[in-house]
Amino acid sequence: MDVIELLPRLHLLRFPVGQAYLWHDGEESTLIDAGVIGSGRTIAEALPALGRAPRDVRRIVLTHFHEDHAGGAGEFAALSGAEVLAHHLDAPFIRGERPGPPPRFEDWERPVHAEAVRHLPEGTPVPPPAVTGLADGDVLGFGGGAQVIHVPGHTDGSIALFLPAEGVLFTGDTVAAAPADGTPMPGVFNLDRPQLLASISRLAELGAEVACFGHGAPVMTGASAVLRSLGQGLPSGSGPLPGPA
Repeated sequence: MDVIELLPRLHLLRFPVGQAYLWHDGEESTLIDAGVIGSGRTIAEALPALGRAPRDVRRIVLTHFHEDHAGGAGEFAALSGAEVLAHHLDAPFIRGERPGPPPRFEDWERPVHAEAVRHLPEGTPVPPPAVTGLADGDVLGFGGGAQVIHVPGHTDGSIALFLPAEGVLFTGDTVAAAPADGTPMPGVFNLDRPQLLASISRLAELGAEVACFGHGAPVMTGASAVLRSLGQGLPSGSGPLPGPA
């Protein structure tokens, strides 16, 4: 795992498949997404280099239920005691109560997804002991008040997190950076692409300066303008993101 400082209070955690983010407020931290199966211990072992211990991470906020974002949540929650939070529509899948719905693939996405799945660790995720359900408009106690934005399309319960006081937006897989050249693009492997594009248009109106994606390099300046152009959509087959999204 690579640990990359994006801002003095924000680190990107980059795994072989997928990524997560750590936001710091004084002596406590928040983990946004938790990587694939086995990532919980990797995250815990990286914290001392940042002057943190696992117990300093008070909450794990999951942008959606897919394994490359929620697979390490149960493990890290057990190591840290952190509360796990996700939108109430995706929470049952994260708790392991039933499998989540598969994406509605475009034809070009099928072989890309099959290849990405080959790189996931084997095994079954350890479900968190509990998942706190979130809803659109909730405000969480980090980053000066993190707003929960319901952004359905990638999954029914996908969320973004916006920190108005900081101008920082976490999009989950609603937006990604293309692996070939880092160009921002609408997320792929979705349940409902038109709904996803509408969600991107909503995010564009928040006025974010920084946008942190579920896959690929973030946009560090002028994020709202970038998102506004994406809300118009891109041609099908414009390029996949790494990982099963």
